Formats: sequence, structure tokens, C-alpha cells
Amino acid sequence: MKKLTLIFSAMIIAITAINAQQGLHVLNTLHIASPGGWDYLEVGPVNDWLYVSHGTQVNILNKKTGDSVGVIENTTGVHGIAFDVAGKKGFTSNGRLNTVTVFDMNTNKVLAQIAAGQNPDAIIYEPFSKKIITCNGRGKNLSIIDPVLNKTIDSVDVGGKPETPVSDGMGKLFVNIEDKNEIVVIDTKTFKVLNHWSIAPGDGPTGLAFDKTTKRLFAGCEKLLMVIDATNGNIVDKITIGDGCDGVAFDAATKNIYTANGADGTMSVIHEESASKFVLVENVVTKKSARTITLDNQSHLIYLPAAELEPMEPGQKGRPKMKAGTFQVLVVGK
Repeated sequence: MKKLTLIFSAMIIAITAINAQQGLHVLNTLHIASPGGWDYLEVGPVNDWLYVSHGTQVNILNKKTGDSVGVIENTTGVHGIAFDVAGKKGFTSNGRLNTVTVFDMNTNKVLAQIAAGQNPDAIIYEPFSKKIITCNGRGKNLSIIDPVLNKTIDSVDVGGKPETPVSDGMGKLFVNIEDKNEIVVIDTKTFKVLNHWSIAPGDGPTGLAFDKTTKRLFAGCEKLLMVIDATNGNIVDKITIGDGCDGVAFDAATKNIYTANGADGTMSVIHEESASKFVLVENVVTKKSARTITLDNQSHLIYLPAAELEPMEPGQKGRPKMKAGTFQVLVVGK
């Protein structure tokens, strides 16, 4: 009987893994002709719009057709986009200007420019405090912005380079600290640091996602996805992923975690079977340079910005240069 039970359990696990496979592949490519590099992109919460950071501006596309809807200009070094839906405002983090641009979500009209910290990178709307928060790479701190006053009202020293923040919606903010290999926990009632959690052997954490149901954090590191218990900082699991991850997304409906591996040109798909069990399902071929990611929670489509790359020259360091005019957004789904 015990042997049969073990066999049955193994069959259930195998079936679960097969069912988790999505057969994901690149369905469409949305082309953007304007020049410049890129970082994050976001699906708009109201319209069928996709907001894509691109050099000195944010390109706004119809996410279904790829048609241009508009442009938010003068956002030099733009990294991320966030939305205050109640206030009908969007916000961009402008890394080279040390500012945040405020725009009307319906008309795309620029409403204000807000001084932020040094090199504002990732940006989110934090629902518990109802504040906009930027991660300032060179400043090694967070800027806390009041979206009603359009003003920076506070900052939080995090002791290292903050990459990606996620909120539990109940008073805690979690931030990847890339150069310290840790996650910082912040009380969003007081904006004080509560904890510094080491996530070693995770190295260079960048993308971060969160499952509110299981209270698990998913930190994209160098060739590893680290799974952390958001209640105590304990490491639950580590899963091997592709090289060059800079973005992580989580689909609460399918319980799939996606990592964008730009150096490999793949997207790792990890299925959360339970709060303690995570299975690598597949590595979907995307494109080298597709390192950041966003998920449409309605359609469950995944979007990754990318470009064709120039060959690396001998002794060249850093990322390859993009070929002019090849910027694009990959649409991944079934």
C-alpha cells in the first residue's frame, strides 16, 4: 500500500507539472521606431495601453494592436512608470534628471515635475500609504512622494542600491538591495526600516515579485530565483534560471512566476505548487536583451522589451549596443 501511495503521489506531481506547462511562445512583436535605450514597462490599469520606457520618453501603445497612442516627453533616462488610479495620474522616474514626471492618465498631458533622489530607478504606487515611491540607485535611498501634493515628503536610507520594491498592501514594503544581496523591509506607516534580510546565495537581486496568498517573495538573482518567506526572511527555495535576469513577474491566477533572462534570451517559468514547493516548468525562447518584464493580469499575456544587438567588440564591457531602429516589445502567451 505504501509503495502504491508513493507511485500515486509521483503521478500527481508529474500531472501537475504537465498542467503547469503553458506552451508559451512569442505571439507578436510590437515595433517602436524611436531611438534610445529602455528599462521597465507597465500595462495601464484603465485603458488598453502599454507604457514603455524608452530613452528620453515613454511610448504609449495600444497593447492589442501595437499602434501608438501617445508619448510622455522629456523624461530623460526614464526607468519606470507607476499609476495612482484614484487620482487619475501617472508617474515616471527619470534617472538622468533626478525627477519624477506627473501626467494625466486620460490625456497624457504633463502636470508636474517633482524633485526626487539621485538616479530614481524603479517606481511604484504603494496602496497602504497611498504614496508614490522611487528607488534611487545612486542615492541608496527611497523617495516618498505625495501624489496629491505632487511633492517629495520623505526619504528612507536603505544602505545600498535599491532595485525593485513590492508592497504587501498591509503596511510593509520589501525592496531588493542589489549590491548587498539582501531584502530590506520597511514599515509604510512610519517609513522606517524594520529588517535587512540576507538572501545569499542569491547574488545581485534585481526583479522582485510577491504572492500575497502564500506570503512568498520571488527575487531574481544571478542565475537563481530566490524564494523568501515574507513573514520572517527565511529562504524557502532557490531555483536555477537563465542568465541576466532583470525582471520578475507573478501571475496570481496561474501561480506562475516568470523571470526575464536577457543574457540568455529566455524566460524561465516556475510554477508555485504550494508555499513550499516550486517547479521549473520551462525556459521559453524570447530574445537576447529581453531582460525586463510585465504581466497583463487580465489577458495573462507577458510583455518584454528588447532589441537587436551589435556584436561585442574585443575588450568591450557591459551590455552590447542596440542596433538603431530595432527596439520592440515581445508579446508572450499561449
